[in-house]
Amino acid sequence: MSAGFHFEIPALAAGINVKPLHYKKALTTNHNLDFFEVHAENFMGAGGPPLRWLEGFKAQYPLSFHGVCLSIGGRDDLDRDHLARLAVLIDRYEPTLVSEHLAWSNDHDFFINDLLPPPLTETALQRICDHVDLVQTRLKREILIENPSHYLRLDGNEIPEPEFLNALARRTGCGLLLDINNVFVSACNIDFDADDYINAIDVESVKEIHLAGHAIDQFEDEIIRVDNHSDHVCIAVLQLFRKFIYRSGPVPTLIEWDTNVPTFETLAAEAAMAKQIIRVAIEQERFHESV
Repeated sequence: MSAGFHFEIPALAAGINVKPLHYKKALTTNHNLDFFEVHAENFMGAGGPPLRWLEGFKAQYPLSFHGVCLSIGGRDDLDRDHLARLAVLIDRYEPTLVSEHLAWSNDHDFFINDLLPPPLTETALQRICDHVDLVQTRLKREILIENPSHYLRLDGNEIPEPEFLNALARRTGCGLLLDINNVFVSACNIDFDADDYINAIDVESVKEIHLAGHAIDQFEDEIIRVDNHSDHVCIAVLQLFRKFIYRSGPVPTLIEWDTNVPTFETLAAEAAMAKQIIRVAIEQERFHESV
């Protein structure tokens, strides 16, 4: 498959999902951010200011397009019109990375504004492989699939999620987007070991990492962690990130912050912190190889 992009993202790279209030600073001020990610669906119009801003980013930085509406994990056929709009956007702006979620949001013409995890069965795996194959053939490139957040333990799952993701990557040639905040949130909500999860992921398939903050809600005696990207990356997520990077080596890493969005400088500092963790992990690996 052809890549189609004109900027590479180095393995040792950190970026942010850029918001409209930060467009001007991102394009006109000095900073150490290596790439920017946008939600593809926000730029599917025929023209106007959003596309003019996107042209500016294309001219200066590598781009990552993150999709939220393909419903790749659903049981219905994919929306070919939506896929066609995505293909036009990618052809025009040549992002280095394109990603979607292991999730569904559309079922028999009913749309829910959420990203719900699919059943982890062999039947679902084959259907999702077919969906990923269709998307990659239409876009003429590799896509990345992101692990979802979980709030309820589902009955009927047959395959552990890391194994499911590894099999999806192996069968289709897609990459993985490892969202470490999603792993931590899910581990807390449905009670599994987050370290075991990241240790089971095939590091060769991971082409991008997401880090984010989350909210903690309490209902009587129950505590629920909500993946709303509303705060700094917590210490526990950074520790998981450090462990994974030590095993995998450097991977382009993105800070997501979608709610209570802070200043551009705060986001840049979060990205710089992630990049420093990667540097330290590389140095530790070199040290252990030398002794």
